[in-house]
Amino acid sequence: MYEAIRAHGEETYPHECCGALLGRHGEDGWQVVDAIKAGNTRTDSAHNRYNIAPIELVRIQRSAREKGLEIAGFYHSHPDHPAQWSPTDFAEAHWLGCSYVITSVAKGKATVTNSFLLAGKTEEDKRFEQETIHVENAPGEPTDQALQEITSTKDQR
Repeated sequence: MYEAIRAHGEETYPHECCGALLGRHGEDGWQVVDAIKAGNTRTDSAHNRYNIAPIELVRIQRSAREKGLEIAGFYHSHPDHPAQWSPTDFAEAHWLGCSYVITSVAKGKATVTNSFLLAGKTEEDKRFEQETIHVENAPGEPTDQALQEITSTKDQR
């Protein structure tokens, strides 16, 4: 799944890709078990902005519930820019407690992927906190063909 997210950024280059992360929340953070591609509905500046249509977001949320999952966060790419949140990313992030994964895609190739937890209790005190991404192979699967799970935990630095 980690590589699929990165590949999605390469596929949509030079525009931003976007999607939702589905998973379960535990005491160590989110365990993401599925990534759902979404269409980027930004037509004015798709090369440096993304938007998921509300109707698509509702469909993704319903699908998650049917699977016993929650929306754990969102992912998008930064074409030819660092895998660091921008002021626009921060202003448009509203899902407190969710992870926001950003992949830098340089000249069409995914380079760095980072995750940020949108922490805080209200819009007024929200903040991004760096997370560590742990990629795990599914139990019992051969390493080269395994499904992957992403577990994001708050960086303890």
